[in-house]
Amino acid sequence: MALDRHFQEYFAALDRAGGADRCFLCRRSAAEVKAFFGFGEDGTPIDAEHLGLEDIVLSKLDIMSYRGLRPVCAVCQLNHDALALGGGREIAERLRDEMLERRDHLWPAPETPPAPDEEPEAGRD
Repeated sequence: MALDRHFQEYFAALDRAGGADRCFLCRRSAAEVKAFFGFGEDGTPIDAEHLGLEDIVLSKLDIMSYRGLRPVCAVCQLNHDALALGGGREIAERLRDEMLERRDHLWPAPETPPAPDEEPEAGRD
């Protein structure tokens, strides 16, 4: 029945995510997460012979969690763990708030060049 429970978790997560089978944070698919870690879509190591890896296979359940509010991949989980362990959680939360509330400060609008029919400013050639 464990397989049935996993399918139920998967389909419930897809419902919560509006049918998107991607990490809610980085938008990677399960296959893209496997490739990030050096595994093919079937879960086998890409360079197994070259790296001397034997009998290592990743399943979909190893790289994407469907148990939370939204699907989240192992890459994002590792990033969050690293922030927490490195004492950067508070800074990350402040940065997130800046990105939401002070976007114009972080990403100012580009300067617009003068239109081709405008006169150059005095002192400029």
